[in-house]
Amino acid sequence: MIKFLSVLIILAASASASLAQQQVSSGTGAQLRVLDKVSGQSSNYELASGSSMELGMLTISLRSCRFPEGAPANDAFAYIDVVETQTAQPVFGGWMIASSPALNAMEHSRYDVWVLRCKTS
Repeated sequence: MIKFLSVLIILAASASASLAQQQVSSGTGAQLRVLDKVSGQSSNYELASGSSMELGMLTISLRSCRFPEGAPANDAFAYIDVVETQTAQPVFGGWMIASSPALNAMEHSRYDVWVLRCKTS
């Protein structure tokens, strides 16, 4: 049993090392999905890198969107800042991963925001 666990740990470490060395490209922006929890309506928005948009009581800023080279729809990850407009209170700041939105989710009482993919043009 101990040998089996050791082999699994070694395989997991080598797999994560190869993923960490994966070449990435930067997108020109990102496609985001926003869910309004009160109305139940979700909408998609495109945001260029370095720009912001106001949505209800939030200001969403996209710093960067990156993706594995040659696959902009696969495992895109974007650095996003979300601030409550009226109070200037930060709601979220960090990387969101399209394939795992719950890994680093935004906590807000009314809105959910997540990344769908990077824009390449």
